[in-house]
Amino acid sequence: MSLRVLYFAGLRDALGCAHEEAAADGIGNVDDLRRQLAGRGGPWLALLEHKSLKVAVNQAMASLTTPLGDGDEVAFFPPVTGG
Repeated sequence: MSLRVLYFAGLRDALGCAHEEAAADGIGNVDDLRRQLAGRGGPWLALLEHKSLKVAVNQAMASLTTPLGDGDEVAFFPPVTGG
């Protein structure tokens, strides 16, 4: 299974990349993907540490339990504040 993974805002800066194609065999949902990526260690642990991390699957807001399928696009982004 292949997924397109996008990173936005401060998360993109911390990871040093905006997107990647990820082989995600054995990945059933967003949380599985998040934990697999965080397993890289270092700045990737931010995917687990952000308490209010937002996620979208195929450009629709999603939750950690949202199932994933081959070719899905998953976007991770920290909450945005403004004023």
